[in-house]
Formats: sequence, C-alpha cells, structure tokens
Amino acid sequence: MGGREHRPHPAPSGLPSDSDLVRAARGLPVSRTPVWFMRQAGRSLPEYRALRAGTAMLAACQDPDLVTEITLQPVRRHQVDAAILFSDIVLPLLVAGVDLDIKPGIGPVIASPIRSPADVDALPPLEPERLAFLDTAVRRLVAELGPTPLIGFAGAPFTLATYLIEGGPSKEHARTKAFMYAEPEAWGRLLDRLAVSAATFLRAQVDAGASAVQLFDSWAGVLSAADYAERVLPHSRAVFDGLGERDVPRIHFGVGTGELLPLIGDAGADVVGVDWRIPLDEAARRVGPRRSLQGNLDPAVLLSDRATVDREVRRVVEQGRAARGHVFNLGHGVLPDTDPGVLTHVVELVHELSTR
Repeated sequence: MGGREHRPHPAPSGLPSDSDLVRAARGLPVSRTPVWFMRQAGRSLPEYRALRAGTAMLAACQDPDLVTEITLQPVRRHQVDAAILFSDIVLPLLVAGVDLDIKPGIGPVIASPIRSPADVDALPPLEPERLAFLDTAVRRLVAELGPTPLIGFAGAPFTLATYLIEGGPSKEHARTKAFMYAEPEAWGRLLDRLAVSAATFLRAQVDAGASAVQLFDSWAGVLSAADYAERVLPHSRAVFDGLGERDVPRIHFGVGTGELLPLIGDAGADVVGVDWRIPLDEAARRVGPRRSLQGNLDPAVLLSDRATVDREVRRVVEQGRAARGHVFNLGHGVLPDTDPGVLTHVVELVHELSTR
C-alpha cells in the first residue's frame, strides 16, 4: 500500500469541516499532519487544576461554563488542531439516572452493579431532554473555536457495560466476560441499551456543531477477536449507525486492540485509533486503505528526555505516512505528570515535520 499523495492543500475555507483534522480523517490531502491528544484537557494543565478545585468531576462535566473553558485550555496553550469535548465516559449513565460517582484515585464506582437480567431491564434510558447542558456547552465551544474542529465524545457499549457489571474499574473484567458468556440474551439487551444511549449522546453533540466524533472502547482489548466480532461489534456499529446521515468523521479507539483493528474499522469508523503496542505502518496494513489512522506515541515517552521525545515523534510521523490519512495522537491519554511544555513542543515538531 502506498502512502497518501502530498498534493498542495486547497485554499482553506476557514470552516472546521475543511480543517486538516477532518480532511485527514476522510483521507483527503492536508497542509500538515493534524495533532491532538487524548486527555489534553485535564490534569496535566495547572490552569485546569486551578479551575477544577472544589468541583467534582461529574459536576464539572455538566457545567457548560466549566466544560467550555476546560475544553479550550489546551487549544490555547498547545495550538492543537482539534478540541475534544471535556466529558467523562460514564456521564451518560449518570444523566440517565444510574447511581454512580467518580472516586478520587479509583475511578467510576457504581452503587448497584448489574448482576442479573432483571438488573439490565431496570437500567434507565437516556432521555435527550436531559442533555440541554451539553447542547449549550457545544454551541458555545463551536462559536469560540472558529475554524478549529470540536470532536464529540462517547463511551462505547462494551466499556460502559464493564463499569456497570464490575461496579468500577477492573483489570481482568472477569465478571463482565462471565455475564457475557452466561447470559447472552441479557448481554445483548444491555449493549443494545448502551448503544442507544451513546448514539443519543453523540447526536446531541453533532447537532450542536461538533465536527467529528470519537467512540472510546477503552477496554475492548480484553476480548478475543471472535468474541468481539460476535458480541460487541454489532452494538458499536449501532452507535455509529445511530448518527444517521450526519456527515461527520467517526473515530473509534480502544486499548490493546492490535488483534481487533480490522474489526474496529468494520464497526463504522473512518479513523481507527491505535495504541502504542503496534507500529502505525503495520496498523495500516491490518486496517487497509479505506480508513485513516490516529495515534500512537506512547504517553510515557513524554516523561523522558527531549532527544527521545523527538526521535519517537519522528518515527510515528514517518510510520503514519503508510496510512490513508494520519491524525497524530498518543496511544492513550496524557499522563497527569506530563510537562505541558513537552506537549506544546510535540505539536510544533509534528507540524514542522509534516508541513506540505
């Protein structure tokens, strides 16, 4: 498979729909490789920590003023090529009425985890009218961002199911997989409901002006390819299908998903997110020429010396040329101890290396 053509970029329209991020996602020529970072809006920034002081995470995610300011902070500081909505993977569950909290140092904790088919059927639906705060925040952001695209955010059905069944974060996801195997009909109903919720959450963002969406299936990598294909992929596809004719690029990302990459694309993605475990040129071979790639610098590299950072950034940019289109990102989220100055440097270096 050849690399993409390096033709001159057409005169930019100044619209987010013609930004390098959206063009790369569609496999169109770009002026330079676009860059953004998962978790760019968050704990690595001192201005974020100051703003969030005294406000719980899930409360902050429902405050349009805070969502707007936190989402804009990394765009101002790093000059990244896209904003990602400040939110949390479990927010749609909370808004729907699930009793949960984010415990510092632990993560999302569910008060009454799903243990039976009856628990699945008692799961409350996400009513669109509860998302007025989201509509307000996204409209404000789109107005502030101008030509910079905003990426909408949602958690995928499988990953949300793991939190609901485990009751919180898990390394093995053993209860989740046991429920999947033992209760296939209830499992299907659970993921159906979560797909409807995720699609509702994404539609609200796109209808308010988001230029692209990312579906985070953070823990899908714990599954075999066969289990993912049979028991998860149809529900992730239902999320993207739920966007209907809305013409925005769809990004799909999971951790530890090297064996699942072609399937993740088949779920309906225009862009397949790749973690650091597999080189982008190999990921491009697995995914094929019809989809772009996003990734995949190891977040830990940003904690090392500048020469190492530069070497690894150059490698990722070079390997990304094998893909139909490439959005530079990390292979997972920014680590809290990351020096913000290093992130700014990475953006500048990627732009310098890739300007057409």
